[in-house]
Amino acid sequence: MKEHFHFKIYKPVGMLSQISSGEDRQLRKKRFLSELFNFPEGIMPIGRLDEKSEGLLLMTTDGKLSDTINRLGIEKEYLAQLDGIINSDAIEKITKGINIGVFGKKYTTKPCSVVLLKEPPTLPDAHSSLRIGRHRPTSWISITIKEGKFRQVRKMTAAVGFPTLRLVRVRIGTIRLEHMNPTEVNEVTLDPISF
Repeated sequence: MKEHFHFKIYKPVGMLSQISSGEDRQLRKKRFLSELFNFPEGIMPIGRLDEKSEGLLLMTTDGKLSDTINRLGIEKEYLAQLDGIINSDAIEKITKGINIGVFGKKYTTKPCSVVLLKEPPTLPDAHSSLRIGRHRPTSWISITIKEGKFRQVRKMTAAVGFPTLRLVRVRIGTIRLEHMNPTEVNEVTLDPISF
C-alpha cells in the first residue's frame, strides 16, 4: 500500500492555498505553498483559505482522505478580528444563520457557534498589509462552522455590519494550529478518525 504524507501548515497572509499555478501571470504576481517546503509529489491542500486569511491548512497526498474530510462537515474554528465592537444582536444573527451571496446566488448559512472573546487572542503579529485599528476599535470572536463556502466567515460578519479585518483558522476537527508561526510546516499523522 502506498504510503501517504500529511502536513499541517500555518498559511501566511498573501499566499494562495495552492502549490503552484499554470498561469504565467499568476506565477509572477502571487505567492504559492511550494515556497514553504519541499512537499512530496501529489500533495494537495484539504480545503482552502483565501489569500488574505491565515492559519491552519492541512495538506495530504491522499485524495480519498481529502474528499472524505471535505464531505464530513467537520468543525472549522476561526478567530476573527472585526471592525467595530460587535453586539449580541449581530452575534445571534450569525449564530442562527444569515443570508450571504455565493457566486451570485443567495445562500443562508447553517447555524454555527460564535463566542465573543473578552481578551484579544495570543497570535503572531498581524501582517503589515492588514490595516487594523487605524480608525475604529476592534473586537474578536471565535466562530466555528461546519461548512466552507467561498469567503464565508468574512461575508457573515460583513452582513451584520462588522467586516472581518483579520481571519485566522485555528482548528479543523481535533487538529489545532497550536503555537505555530506563519510559514511553519509540520508533518502529521492524519486519518478520518483524527477528526
